[in-house]
Amino acid sequence: LARGFPPPLSFLCLVDDVTVIKVYSEDNTSRAVEVPSDITARDICQLFILKNHCIDDHSWTLFEQMPHLSIERTIEDHESVMEVQSGWGMDSHCCLYFRKNYAKYEFFKKPLDFFPEHMVSVSSESNGIMNHSQLIQTFLSSSACPEIHGFLHAKEHSRKSWKKFYFVLRRSGLYFSNKGTSKEPRHLQFIAEFGDSDIYTLLSAKKVYGAPTDYGFCVKASKSNSARDLKLLCADDEQTRTCWVTAMRLFKYGMQLYQNFIQPYQKQKSSPMRSISENSLVAMDFSGHKSRVIENPSEALSVAVEEGLSWRVTSPHTESIHVAQPWFHSKLSRDEAQKLITQQGLIDGVFLVRDSQSNPRTFVLSLCHTQKIKHFQIVPVEENGELFYSLDDGHTRFTDLLQLVEFYQLNRGILPCKLKHHCARITL
Repeated sequence: LARGFPPPLSFLCLVDDVTVIKVYSEDNTSRAVEVPSDITARDICQLFILKNHCIDDHSWTLFEQMPHLSIERTIEDHESVMEVQSGWGMDSHCCLYFRKNYAKYEFFKKPLDFFPEHMVSVSSESNGIMNHSQLIQTFLSSSACPEIHGFLHAKEHSRKSWKKFYFVLRRSGLYFSNKGTSKEPRHLQFIAEFGDSDIYTLLSAKKVYGAPTDYGFCVKASKSNSARDLKLLCADDEQTRTCWVTAMRLFKYGMQLYQNFIQPYQKQKSSPMRSISENSLVAMDFSGHKSRVIENPSEALSVAVEEGLSWRVTSPHTESIHVAQPWFHSKLSRDEAQKLITQQGLIDGVFLVRDSQSNPRTFVLSLCHTQKIKHFQIVPVEENGELFYSLDDGHTRFTDLLQLVEFYQLNRGILPCKLKHHCARITL
């Protein structure tokens, strides 16, 4: 600093087992906090959840980003943040990001969405294809031998071009076949193992690395920060990349990942604090002597509209009520919306609402389903001097965007799935 060099984006200062770290949010605001030197990624997430009054839905995550390599990864909840930072070079400008990652443990809940059947098999001793109900147990068992296989693009450091190979991922490491799809030992060449390596996604696979698609990832040795040492790989689609990266995480951490997944729920059982889950929202009728759940979607809609209309009478500013909602992202472009949803997890039901750039009077609902992001126009409808909003050309109408979102959180309607997880940005 005395010579005029700028400090790295994230830094640490160790004094008597206390460390000062700097953490960034998605809007690039940052906060420096003093923490114990043995702090884990989950501890830091809990700290920022409390400081920012966030709802703890177990999706908040700490990310490691290396701008000079254009790569990033999820720091697992149990990992020591000091150990992660100790691998950074002084001039690397690596940084920590705090944001949501709804997909972090989704593979424990829905393995079929993460491991396509044509990419998964087990050893010959287990008689071929693995039953998906036992798939996660197989990954967690040190005695079982699950295998991921399929084609990936790979880039050799001595060449500028990418080439497609048949890859095989086993507990012992990652291999590629030098003879078609042969898995014979003499045809498999070792690429990497995961004991001293981490798995990163490429932030700009095409632009920075000349990859054939944007679904790039890499294996990086923990003690290396050189682009020459990256094992660069690229999939043809998001589902394929997700399968490979998830399997590598499971092989690297095994049972520890499962412990990370269940730990918050174990604490929840012993704590009276109420949490909000994706299934906690239901339509209720309180008009009678006893409350009841409204299961009929048509009835739920009519009740919602009636409540919205009566509420509108006493609240003259409902047209702009959406501006204060965490799921509303105003002047976000289509590309920015896709990037934000991708960052926060490509699982069913991740969504946001934004202004339409093509029509200033309308809005757009951006929603993830089957690891693809779809965009739905929200059109204003006028009737008898009153303004309503609709996703289905006026068939289903809502007095404001808040009512629309709340309805589709309860009912799928014309959408491919219900709205479950909103993309949220916070300022640290």
